[in-house]
Amino acid sequence: MTSVPPPPPASALQRRLHAARAALHARWVRGPFSQAAFEFLAFGIKQAWACLFGGAMLGLLMLTFLFYPDGAPISRYDFLVLAAVAIQVTMLLTGLETWEEARIILVFHVVGTIMELFKTHAGSWIYPEDSYLRIGAVPLFSGFMYAAVGSYLARVWRIFDFRFSHFPPLWLQGLLAIAIYVNFFAHHWLPDIRLGLFAATVLIYGRCWVFFRPDVAYRQMPLVVGFLLVALFIWFAENLGTFARAWAYPGQEDGWEMVSLAKLGSWYLLMIISFVLVATVHRARPATLTR
Repeated sequence: MTSVPPPPPASALQRRLHAARAALHARWVRGPFSQAAFEFLAFGIKQAWACLFGGAMLGLLMLTFLFYPDGAPISRYDFLVLAAVAIQVTMLLTGLETWEEARIILVFHVVGTIMELFKTHAGSWIYPEDSYLRIGAVPLFSGFMYAAVGSYLARVWRIFDFRFSHFPPLWLQGLLAIAIYVNFFAHHWLPDIRLGLFAATVLIYGRCWVFFRPDVAYRQMPLVVGFLLVALFIWFAENLGTFARAWAYPGQEDGWEMVSLAKLGSWYLLMIISFVLVATVHRARPATLTR
């Protein structure tokens, strides 16, 4: 891919971070090996930065599980709702998240909450603790867990300055996302078509490569591999969330056990929905390939 200048920092905080990165690069990079190590470190830091909202929520789940006092004036679940709102407002006010991203994350919050209402009614999982801020059996903090996925995708797209080759038409991606979402409900009465949906993701995204910038140069990866890797890390996070008793699947009521690997497939499909929602905000830019 040809050299593309990085986008200018959008806020004072980002300008300070870019200046700190440039100073570290000038101090430590002396050749190809130190450049590779610096790029690997930059990749990890950028990924952690993109996970800011989700990481904060996961940290709160663990901390409140371990230390939340029994006699607190509000329930643990209600505290998580207020904390999630405070984090979201802070990210908007500091420019860490744009209003366009916040709107699409709100849509994902609503989409996730509707699915939560249905799935808890169907007995797919439960929320074992009491709270006031809830709709039916679903505490409102649960929607923020879905929003965390949308927040990560929106931020990682911008932070790594994503470019794409063979990017599928958005209308086609939208049809796939709708089919996936409907199947999450319909498979309780109709045949589960997730195997066909898995195949459809490969057909639609199989030729698509994502180009991302860990440091200066662009690197590339098949987009479906990226979906799988993100789904895997969400599955790891879900294991931590259930360990912290934020919610429980059948079989976890009397004690924690690892979340089924079948959930990895569910998260992979959910990734498609969130990716399409974020793609409506961050319009895909083509990769300029070298000959």
